[in-house]
Amino acid sequence: MKNLVAKSAGALGALGLMSVAALAQDTTAAAEAPAAVSSEVAYIFNTLLFLIGGFLVMWMAAGFAMLEAGLVRSKNVSMQCLKNITLYSIAGLMFWITGYNLMYTGVDGGFIGSFGPYSFDAVGGNALDTGYSTASDWFFQMVFVATAASIVSGTLAERIKLWPFLLFTVVLTGFIYPIAGSWQWGAGWLSEMGFSDFAGSTLVHSVGGWAALSGAIILGARKGKYGPNGQVTPLPGSSMPLATLGTFILWLGWFGFNGASQLAMGSISDVTDISRIFANTNMAAAAGVVVAVILTQILYKKVDVTMALNGALAGLVSITAEPLAPSVLQSVIIGGVGGVIVVFAVPMLDKLKIDDVVGAIPVHLLAGIWGTLIVPFSNADTSYVTQLIGIVAYGVFTLVASAVVWVILKAVMGIRVSEEEEALGLDKVEVGVEAYPEFGIGSAR
Repeated sequence: MKNLVAKSAGALGALGLMSVAALAQDTTAAAEAPAAVSSEVAYIFNTLLFLIGGFLVMWMAAGFAMLEAGLVRSKNVSMQCLKNITLYSIAGLMFWITGYNLMYTGVDGGFIGSFGPYSFDAVGGNALDTGYSTASDWFFQMVFVATAASIVSGTLAERIKLWPFLLFTVVLTGFIYPIAGSWQWGAGWLSEMGFSDFAGSTLVHSVGGWAALSGAIILGARKGKYGPNGQVTPLPGSSMPLATLGTFILWLGWFGFNGASQLAMGSISDVTDISRIFANTNMAAAAGVVVAVILTQILYKKVDVTMALNGALAGLVSITAEPLAPSVLQSVIIGGVGGVIVVFAVPMLDKLKIDDVVGAIPVHLLAGIWGTLIVPFSNADTSYVTQLIGIVAYGVFTLVASAVVWVILKAVMGIRVSEEEEALGLDKVEVGVEAYPEFGIGSAR
């Protein structure tokens, strides 16, 4: 038995020496080999990045749905769920029908691309010249469009009719967002000027925020929100657990939102940069939460959980314009200022009698402006003047274009439910399925 063990030990020792020698040979060969992977391997990893990032951003649609469901009153929860799944679907269809081509095809330093549906690679395609599967790129860009539409959904909750909102979504996702996006990401005129927006603080979040702001002004506030003497009546949401869950889902999805905006994963430097983007994104969100918690304690003597949730989102939006270049400390500062913006902007909107149900305008519009403007703080290749030009251009275009659509819809079919319908709740009036029938109208049946 001992001889058998000794022989086995000897064999294992010899095998170990052979393995070490082979490993040494492999290491030597690897050191002599070029660092870059083949174009086929890079194609696979780049495509994988788009797909993983895409489904993380798609998961943000669930985050928006849960956040909005938690921040509206129980009589409107089903409506918010319906709007979010429908707007995501409309965004997908419209971005294929014409959105992608308007944003990316034939812009050539101009203001708009081309109309028409987008064509994917053939089945089994191997067009290595693109560096990635075209369908993966389309999917990744499409889920960003849905994010912009979700911003509008939350702001206008509890009083807008379903079908006018969905028609506006068609225009926003098929035309307004793609045209605006072409100016930078489609190699349009702002890109030629040197404007920088890495993952969309302005292109996605501020565009959605401007569209929401125009709708909120034209639509008006919820009944009873503002009194004749300037008093503000709180209208608490239905579920803080749902709102918190939605925020965590959005936070998770943001790693795909920012990380996959690196647009390449075929080299060590790309993967290293993606990792840095993840870390900076997380730090900015954390700073937004902590700042919002501290400020609400100081200002109101109690911590407002909704401010903490929106502080996280504002930190995320703020770092989105440049999540790669900042140091950790810079990321904390950028995200922390986002938290400050939320705490002070929410009551400011109330003073202006602009009713934003979920706080999307401070989070996405104002923090988006801040994040875009501060890019030169960490990226020396950009300028504050160029960033400001881009911010103003996006603001004017989106605000005017959205207002025109809202005014047309208001004149043609009306965009607001009646006071009686608003009092009953949109679940009862427009959806027909109550989210909580045990506690709503259904409980009386």
